[in-house]
Amino acid sequence: MSRLVHVGQVIVDIVMYVPRLPERGGDVLATGGGTEVGGGFNVLTAAVRQGLTAAYGGMHGTGPWGDLARKRLAQEHIDVLQPKMSALDTGFTVALVDAEGERTFATTFGAEGQLRTNDLRRIQIFPDDIVYVSGYGLALPVNGPAVNSWLSTVDPGITVVLDPGPLAAEIPEAVLKPVIDRADWISCNEREAKLLTGEDDPVKAVQALRRRNAIVRTGAGGCVLATSDDVIAVPGFPVEVVDTNGAGDAHTGAFMAGLAAGLPPRQAARRANAAAAIAVTRRGPASAPTIEEVHKLLSDEEPGDVAD
Repeated sequence: MSRLVHVGQVIVDIVMYVPRLPERGGDVLATGGGTEVGGGFNVLTAAVRQGLTAAYGGMHGTGPWGDLARKRLAQEHIDVLQPKMSALDTGFTVALVDAEGERTFATTFGAEGQLRTNDLRRIQIFPDDIVYVSGYGLALPVNGPAVNSWLSTVDPGITVVLDPGPLAAEIPEAVLKPVIDRADWISCNEREAKLLTGEDDPVKAVQALRRRNAIVRTGAGGCVLATSDDVIAVPGFPVEVVDTNGAGDAHTGAFMAGLAAGLPPRQAARRANAAAAIAVTRRGPASAPTIEEVHKLLSDEEPGDVAD
C-alpha cells in the first residue's frame, strides 16, 4: 500500500485577510482571520483526502503550536513519525491574503527547523512509499544538509518528489543539486521554475527540467507536464478565486495521490488541477477537496475522465 512520507515542516498559519498589503511602516485593518495548521500539513491533507495514506517525518515541538499541529494531524489520520522536541515549540507563519486572493508570508521556524540526520534514520521507508521533500526545509541550515545526506541512503527505487517552494533561490547549491538529481518528480509554480532554470516561459522551464519528470503549475491555466516522452499543457478549470493559500499544496498532494493510484501522469495532473481549482474557492490553507469532490468536478467537465 502506497504511503506519502513528508520530511518537510508542519507549522501553524496565522492568516489575515486584508484589502491590500500595508506600505512599509504602515498598517491595514484585516477583514477577517484565523489560526490553522499549515506548511507540510497542507500537502499531507491533500493527499489523504485523495485516498493516499500519509505520514509526517518532520519535527514538532512542545507548546501550544506543537499541540495544535499534532491535534490536526491526528484529525486527518496522518501518522507522526518523530517524538516531540522538549526545548522548542513548533514555528508559525503570518499569511496576508489580499483582495485578489494572493498571499504573502513571513515565517519563523521552531522545532520543525531542527530535523537532523539521526532523526531521519528513525523513518522506515517501504517499497511503495513516495518521499516528499520541501524547499523550505532544504533552505534551513540544519534540515537541508540532513535531508540531502539522508536521501543518498534511500533506495533508488523509491519515488522522491521535490517541491522547491518560494525559497528555491535561498537553497545552497551544494544541497539543492544532489536533491534535484535524486528527485523523480519536481513540482513547482512558474516563479519557482524560473528560479531553477532562468526561463520565464513555463514550457521552456519544464523543458529545462526535462532530464527528470516535472510539473509546473500555471495558476488558472492549469499546469505544464514534462516526462521522458512528452511535454504537454494540461488545462485548468475556470473558478472564482477566493484564496490561493494552499492551492499549490493541494495540487501537489492530489498529483502524488494520483500517481500512487496508478494513474498516467497526464490524468494525475488533470485531477491535481481540479483539486487546486476547488481549493482556491475556499478560505484557509488546508482547503484541499475530497476525492468525491474532485470526481464530481471532473465528471461535470469531462464525463469520461473519472472512469479512464
